[in-house]
Amino acid sequence: MRDRLLALSAWLQPRTKLVVLCVLTLFAYAAAISRGQALPWAVAALLLATVIVGTAWPHWLVRAISVVRSGPTRAEEGDTINFHVAVDNHGWLPRFMVELVDRLPFVGAAEGSLATGEQTLGIISYVPGGGRRNFEMPLLCEKRGFYRLGPVGLASGFPLGLTEARQRRNAGVQTLTIYPDVFTIIDLPLRGAPSQIHRGGYLLPEGAGAAEFSGLREYRRGDNPRHVHWPTTARMNELMVREYEPLASACIYLALDLGRDANVGQGKQAAFEYAVRIAGSIARHTCGNNLRTRLLGHGADWLEIPAGSGEMHYSSILDTLAVIDADGALPYAKVIEHVAWQVQAGETVVVFLSEPAARVAETLQALALLRGQRAHVLAILLDRASFAGEIESAGQTLSNPYEAALIELGATCFHVRRGDDLSRVFNT
Repeated sequence: MRDRLLALSAWLQPRTKLVVLCVLTLFAYAAAISRGQALPWAVAALLLATVIVGTAWPHWLVRAISVVRSGPTRAEEGDTINFHVAVDNHGWLPRFMVELVDRLPFVGAAEGSLATGEQTLGIISYVPGGGRRNFEMPLLCEKRGFYRLGPVGLASGFPLGLTEARQRRNAGVQTLTIYPDVFTIIDLPLRGAPSQIHRGGYLLPEGAGAAEFSGLREYRRGDNPRHVHWPTTARMNELMVREYEPLASACIYLALDLGRDANVGQGKQAAFEYAVRIAGSIARHTCGNNLRTRLLGHGADWLEIPAGSGEMHYSSILDTLAVIDADGALPYAKVIEHVAWQVQAGETVVVFLSEPAARVAETLQALALLRGQRAHVLAILLDRASFAGEIESAGQTLSNPYEAALIELGATCFHVRRGDDLSRVFNT
């Protein structure tokens, strides 16, 4: 019963004026019949004419009119894009006061409230018979994602607002992909991997693992005398030299956490949105330096982009980062364990840590396994308290449950809070 009343209320709300006018018309005719005078009949006829005009005219206004929206299908967060809207009157009589309505779910997405209903783009006050009206509609791309737009349509309640006539059109742009707003990274603390020798144009910093000690062996003709290990030589009475495993070129493994419970915050200020921006920026830096980069995550399904480099590979990663969601249930520790079985010695694995405290111990065990595979860990510590709005001051000292253990594992850490300038965090 309650549902029926709610449905009736929703139906009556936009038609209140029409219902009231129809009731008044019926009373006017009842009064005219009972009195038999001319004036009540005139009043009743006038009210009836008002009802007919108020309901029929809006439908006539939106007939024989078409609207087409055109514009870009790709943009970046923070860009202002222009949609071109063309309204054509195919009839020979002019049309007045026609509203343009559209469904634009990316408007307001930065606050975390995706628009699901129609929005008024503007009102066309006059379209001549057989004429056209054009206008530009600037819109801000607030948040990355893949959006289905439309259908664009027409609506009119002119002249009395008794009822509203609508007409939907599917012409025009139907999808819009908004890419994350990446930032420039000048340098990263990278390590090299044996299998990537002489690949890439990125020079590793001094002491960053250009070669790694792997053991001792007997001296061979042509060995560098500086590699002779004198204590062992004296003990064994035979020349022994250090053997090094070259780690000449860096490679990157981006391990995203696509778990629902790891994503804290709303809209563009959510922890996962920061992680996506950071991942995209690191990918641009590494792919631009011709370093092999791969991406892994587990949301509703496994997400895996194999290693590659260059502009095309970066575009593939960015296409993926534009549309992924934090919709998974698999603990991040399982994702890191999966990485550990695939990682190469010396490879830099980027991890994004924002899980609830209950999962910290399990994730640290997986990180220890990763280090046991001789991978270098670059940890992005996303502070849950700041993203949840529990801490307002960016200057407050925040404790992170991962930090002490990560330092013991020899990981490089970047601290990220809500509202941080990411370019400054990674380039200071």
